[in-house]
Amino acid sequence: MCRITAAGKEAAVARFLQEFPQALRSGRGHPALRGCDDVTWADFPGCSAGVPALLGSLLDPDAASEAERVLCNVLMDGVFTLGPAVPAALPFLLRLAADPAVPVRTELVEVLLVVAELSHSVDGGSEQAIRFLGSDRDHPERARCRAVFSEHAELVRGLLDDRTLPDGLIPPDERASLLKAAMP
Repeated sequence: MCRITAAGKEAAVARFLQEFPQALRSGRGHPALRGCDDVTWADFPGCSAGVPALLGSLLDPDAASEAERVLCNVLMDGVFTLGPAVPAALPFLLRLAADPAVPVRTELVEVLLVVAELSHSVDGGSEQAIRFLGSDRDHPERARCRAVFSEHAELVRGLLDDRTLPDGLIPPDERASLLKAAMP
């Protein structure tokens, strides 16, 4: 299975910071990022200490698109695999996605839809799904993400009811998936 290595993630963050040196200051003081600097991101296996700069850069119109791309690669362990840091990043992503002023808001909502879908329990499902996605026992980040979605259910409902998002952005099946993740 395709895996993104810790070294690859660090290199991507280093390239991003070289291209966007203002990233280290971006987003400072934004309420959606309160507490971000208190998380010891590098303690999560395969995660970069540069996550706060990436999250803050989601607010910078010049860097936001590339920050979103790099952040997704840093947080995910593979194409269909949530990384261990996703539950810690999720509150910040939810709060940023709720802010209409965020330049990559639509993309963040799409990221949340993917995280919601990948956070659903696999155990009790088909044997093929368990072989493909791994068991819940081997992926505790799924349950942790569901707990974060549940804890922030008000933000989730707000996104689902938000009339400022583009029509059709959240199709009915993905809407149901997001609600399921937020309502255990």
